[in-house]
Amino acid sequence: MQANATFTVDGIDHGEPVANHPGIELSRARVNKTFAGDLEGTGTVAMMTAFGEDGRGYVAIEWIEGSLHGKSGGFALLHCGTQGAGEQWAVWRVVPGSGTGDLAGIDGDGWIEVDADGTHRFRLDYEVS
Repeated sequence: MQANATFTVDGIDHGEPVANHPGIELSRARVNKTFAGDLEGTGTVAMMTAFGEDGRGYVAIEWIEGSLHGKSGGFALLHCGTQGAGEQWAVWRVVPGSGTGDLAGIDGDGWIEVDADGTHRFRLDYEVS
């Protein structure tokens, strides 16, 4: 199945930098989101980011809880991505065995796109066994 939703970033808590090296900073952040559409619910993200002079890379785990096509529960997503020089690459993968409630057994991949007006769009291609 495919789920499409938008999300808003409700808050970002930037922690202290983990390390600073010439030209790069490693830092942690916690991000809170709200999803609307085929996925209705909230997301809490624990993120590590490396900021360079011309871009950034990140890895994160996100816990999403709510309703996906009317099925209630939660699941974790692994994020990995880079941004820089006008390019963006990211992959989001459902963490195996992380589904709860009606979403137990969920498996799939997600993508995000950000519209010119700043709207964040999320797509999840998934199956629930």
